[in-house]
Amino acid sequence: MSSQHPSLKADNTLGLEVHTQKRIVAETPAAILAAWQASQSDQTPFLVLGEGSNVLFLEDFAGTVVLNRIKGIKIQDEYECWKLHVGAGENWHQLVKSTLEKGITGLENLALIPGMTGSAPIQNIGAYGVELKDVCEYVDVLNLHSGQTERLDREACEFGYRDSIFKHHYQSGYVIVAVGIILPKQWQPVLTYGDLKTLNPVTANAWDVYHAVCQMRQSKLPDPKVTGNVGSFFKNPVVTEAQCSSLLTHFPTMPHYLMPNGEIKLAAGWLIDQCQLKGYRIGGAAVHQQQALVLINAENATPDDIVALAKTVRAQVGEKFDVWLEPEVRFIQAQGECNAVGVIA
Repeated sequence: MSSQHPSLKADNTLGLEVHTQKRIVAETPAAILAAWQASQSDQTPFLVLGEGSNVLFLEDFAGTVVLNRIKGIKIQDEYECWKLHVGAGENWHQLVKSTLEKGITGLENLALIPGMTGSAPIQNIGAYGVELKDVCEYVDVLNLHSGQTERLDREACEFGYRDSIFKHHYQSGYVIVAVGIILPKQWQPVLTYGDLKTLNPVTANAWDVYHAVCQMRQSKLPDPKVTGNVGSFFKNPVVTEAQCSSLLTHFPTMPHYLMPNGEIKLAAGWLIDQCQLKGYRIGGAAVHQQQALVLINAENATPDDIVALAKTVRAQVGEKFDVWLEPEVRFIQAQGECNAVGVIA
């Protein structure tokens, strides 16, 4: 199952040539638990990956990398809703597509988001007006210390903007093994963002939304199988109303979105674009020409190239707007995850 210092190049969508001591493909919670127990007795670092679509390895990993491949989709057809129990190792986009093929609606706005279902709650993935928290009923986590599986309901997950309890209290010592999704049969299209606004809310169906979302994403985002990337590298920054008003006096065309809590979300891609950084390159790393929010592995980039590029982007946006971008991607050192902002500040 693993060889001497196996490569992780195929296991991170940035396509960085990094290695690990041990690489294990786990198809059951028991396999993950066994790998963790072995790493505990060896006193070596331990990391669980889905598709590696949201990680930046800063260097070789000094322990065991487990690829979570727990499969299985169970569908419960209830009177007012569908309930899905999805294994953490199921591909997210395939889940979206297969539910629609079965006539189950509600995930179409989240099409083409890369990664596995088990990673979705960590980030509280979201796109085009829908977030995972809107459809999540529960998350099942394996407690590595007790060997037991615990179920957290939606409230217990503490979902926020690209945030959840899985980035905090449940970040280490726990592994997501399944996600429960609840989709009401009374379907209402969410057409608040981008080209979806051009769809007619009366006649549009879920497939129309799905195709429009796929088209928007494909026009802006490079396919990681062709060009290494992790999708949006930075979070869209959130500012106060006062900060936003001040920025709008200098930059009247700046896109901004009011959030339910009264804060304002800005478009990180627009801010980067205003610094004329599209196509900007350091070593093998570059800012994507079509979407400034995406940093790409243009040509045999090293982790240092990506970090240097991220630092430059953050510094230039900070200097121009006094808004300081934070990475959405998780930064992984030899011993495990570290503070991404600390690395590029």
